[in-house]
Amino acid sequence: MLEIGTKAPDFTLPDQNGEMHKLSDYLGKKVVLYFYPKDNTSGCTKQACSFGELMPQFKEKGAVILGVSKDSVASHKKFEEKYGLPFTLLSDVEKEVIQAYDVWKEKKNYGKVSMGVVRTTYLIDEKGIIIKAFGNVKAADNPTQMLEELE
Repeated sequence: MLEIGTKAPDFTLPDQNGEMHKLSDYLGKKVVLYFYPKDNTSGCTKQACSFGELMPQFKEKGAVILGVSKDSVASHKKFEEKYGLPFTLLSDVEKEVIQAYDVWKEKKNYGKVSMGVVRTTYLIDEKGIIIKAFGNVKAADNPTQMLEELE
């Protein structure tokens, strides 16, 4: 995980509509940057829908939500439409940003070891500095936790 107090690595990734987003485009706003394993899986759906439900409160606090996974733009589009997600989903099929943010790790699932995205959320301040970092977050609790961090 990246250290608190360090500058968040900038990146450019396509969203669910194929439009490009740079982290530096969001300077002046707080950014909740969350990394999740896969679209349309139970934990990831729970987390995304909860972020969606809390979106008005995040907006009130001047925060932007960016979800990142290695799924394709098309997969993100289906995920967004299926659940009416009101925030940006970024596609990192090359895993460049996933690796830059140190969330590509060895995972154990039912005794089987494989590489994958460890559910991680970063809170980045208006100047692009990481002010909070949470690894192995619980999908259902993470959105509420992040909202509280913005208090």
